Amino acid sequence: MAHASNTRHHTATAIGPDRTTSTVGQVSATLPVEPVSTSRTTEPADTKPVNTEPTNTKPTGTDANTGANTEPTHTSDHTHPQNPEQPTPSRAHSNTGNLTHGPLIPAMLRFSIPYLITCFLQSCYELADLLIVGRFNGADSVSAVSTGSQMTHLVTVTIVGLTTGITVTISHAIGARRMGKVQRQIGQSIRLFAFVAIIATIALTASADPLLHLLSTPPEAFSQAHDYVTICFFGTPFIVAYNVISAIFRGFGDSRHPMYFVALAGLLNVGLDLAFIGGAHMQAAGAALATVISQAFSVVVALIYLKFANTGVRVRKADLACDWAGTRQILTIGTPIALQELCIQVSFIVITAIANERGLEISAAVGIVEKIISFLFLVPSAMLSTVSVVAGQNAGARQHSRSKMALRYGITMCIAYGALACVASQIWGADIVRVFSPDDEAVVRYGAQYLSSYSFDCILAGVHFCFSGFFSAYGKSLYTFAHNIASVLLVRIPGAYAASLLWPDNLFPMGCAAPLGSLLSILICSALYYLRFSKRHPAAIQTE
Repeated sequence: MAHASNTRHHTATAIGPDRTTSTVGQVSATLPVEPVSTSRTTEPADTKPVNTEPTNTKPTGTDANTGANTEPTHTSDHTHPQNPEQPTPSRAHSNTGNLTHGPLIPAMLRFSIPYLITCFLQSCYELADLLIVGRFNGADSVSAVSTGSQMTHLVTVTIVGLTTGITVTISHAIGARRMGKVQRQIGQSIRLFAFVAIIATIALTASADPLLHLLSTPPEAFSQAHDYVTICFFGTPFIVAYNVISAIFRGFGDSRHPMYFVALAGLLNVGLDLAFIGGAHMQAAGAALATVISQAFSVVVALIYLKFANTGVRVRKADLACDWAGTRQILTIGTPIALQELCIQVSFIVITAIANERGLEISAAVGIVEKIISFLFLVPSAMLSTVSVVAGQNAGARQHSRSKMALRYGITMCIAYGALACVASQIWGADIVRVFSPDDEAVVRYGAQYLSSYSFDCILAGVHFCFSGFFSAYGKSLYTFAHNIASVLLVRIPGAYAASLLWPDNLFPMGCAAPLGSLLSILICSALYYLRFSKRHPAAIQTE
């Protein structure tokens, strides 16, 4: 089951200090359509957040000239302070998911923990597919699901990267208190990704067999792999819809509800796996059908929630009209990240192919360690999303000091976590690998070597993950694309290949390619941050 990316190299609760609901500002259904404005380049004012508590008197808003951010107040008629016809968010909804005020570290933890749980649940559900298929079928079915899931994961992480543009543009509008802009961006997201879903479904289903041949799918598993990917590709609209909805929630600062939807869908997925694979003997096709039905279920549950919950946002027909400026903003931010994710996943396939040429034990050891690392990297991935949303909202509110503080806190937390993971891998590396291969000491030995060096990436990767989230929040996703592609093409792939030739009987050197690639990314990110975001060289950001 694949909903959202939990990739090792990518790519949202109420955060207010005393609020617990999960909705944003109330917007009247009669809100007039705001004119589409063009982007302008301004020097960001390094202002500190202004925290004023709401009162039961006249509402306040965001000063259009100074960018000062004040809390909306509770009034019975919800009139906007500058435009009587435009409603002001009600007190019940205005501060939910608002990351522009209050203690920052607790806010970041309240956002990141549900996101982390969501990623963990997704990883468990994907593993459950393989375990259940292996329990009731032979190696051909396991190979079919394993190969097919690689392809569907490529599709999923690419879509997730593209939907990053939704999260960032909505978080900017939330931070700036522009609820009309939020509605328009949601409308443009629906319009854009409906088109993406149609094109992707047609293209993927038509290219299923060529892609399976490209991956050198074993002949014994080809028929089942074809059934698996074809069914999953027909479910692409559900993958797209789920990730669009999740991106919107994260833009609001809400990571809890996507977690709930995934948890419910995952339980259904496991039950359907047992019914289709164990009961109906549908083999790999049963796993695919269970995945698609579960994805559809998660979308339906999310839509029902949006319909009946008092979210405070009502998308009107006018919001679905073509707004090229809003669509361009989504694509400008999301496209580089989508391409980056696609290239990174392809690089993992290349490294796996390099390992496969070195023998069965080394191939198995590399595969096991990659699975271990994918779990260890869930925390940096969650922090990437957290920094992106927190910095995005504060960028919209012109509170750039708070955005930079979120980056520093994110890096600090990732380094602390990565150090613990690295030390544990050095001490118990062989024992961890032995859990997956208890009877083959050669696999355990090679796996311990590979994990011993690769685990240093747990410390380094978290740093450039946080930089990536920060750059994306400021619309600089090309920076993220640049440093990741440089790392993959200049260090990771050539480093792994060179190590396989120079040290054919030791995986420690091959594992060094990953942390060295991250080190290059950190150097590039640090230089870009200094040149574009330091006090000496403040970045010019785009505001709507």
